[in-house]
Amino acid sequence: MARIPGAGLAKGLAVTLRHMLRRSVTQQYPQAKPELPPRSRGVIALVEENCTSCMLCARECPDWCIYIDSHKETLPAPEGGRPRQRNVLDRFAIDFSLCMYCGICIEACPFDALFWSPEFEYADGDIRNLLHEKDQLGVWAATVPPPPPHDPGAPPPKELAAAATPAREPRAGRDVRAIRPPGSLKREDPS
Repeated sequence: MARIPGAGLAKGLAVTLRHMLRRSVTQQYPQAKPELPPRSRGVIALVEENCTSCMLCARECPDWCIYIDSHKETLPAPEGGRPRQRNVLDRFAIDFSLCMYCGICIEACPFDALFWSPEFEYADGDIRNLLHEKDQLGVWAATVPPPPPHDPGAPPPKELAAAATPAREPRAGRDVRAIRPPGSLKREDPS
């Protein structure tokens, strides 16, 4: 089969001409904010009230970019009880120059103190300014969207299903063995 000279050049010019005549879809970023997907990963936000300084997020972080400092505080004892101690969060910082946005810290937090925020405009010209403390992480917590509603056809969450089903209590004064005679629960021989 003979090749036509210049066929490849003609195809390339046709593609170029087709793209030149199309309308541009470029968004002018600073003036027009992009429409982000609902579960986009922007920055990690902290709800300080939920944090118990358990250090699970810092231990699970593969980059070791979470820094937590806390101290113990003794709570007054209730009447007839003994005093209790609790951790008070002094410092919670994330170094976003090290963070790889894997979300392991959010998954590891048992108290729902860390969330994904859709904020993404925190770039800085100096890498030393990417270490954000708990006050800035708390500001980003206000931008966390509410969780999406459950699908209408999906089964209800375990918490709601357990609350909707009343717990059965055994009747007082009845022996369960008295309901069925002995031997009635034995399997019959199929032969």
